[in-house]
Amino acid sequence: MQQPLLITFHGLARSDAVEADVRRRCEHLERFASDIMSCRVVVDLLQAHQQQGRPFGVRIDLTLPGRELVANRVQHEDVYIAVRDAFEDMQRQLEDWVRRRRGDEKQHATRTPLPE
Repeated sequence: MQQPLLITFHGLARSDAVEADVRRRCEHLERFASDIMSCRVVVDLLQAHQQQGRPFGVRIDLTLPGRELVANRVQHEDVYIAVRDAFEDMQRQLEDWVRRRRGDEKQHATRTPLPE
């Protein structure tokens, strides 16, 4: 990664354990694309009005040459599950992008007209 990983906490105190989990998962993403330019992760304690616990939201902004990927709609009452789900979403996006860049997308067969 060209720029250091940026982890921000909103609405909750910084946690070394959550930060370590995010760093480990970000290193895992670099296995799929070594040309990641930057990664920004925001862990947010949402203020939603719910019957039970307050959910955590996780947003990941990943910058690649000519492309920016975002995982934004991840929420869960357990911060570790929210982080896991956000990174799984980002991994799927990154794998799709790498596949497209290599030209490994599915090639649909062209239809030949039936003989008359």
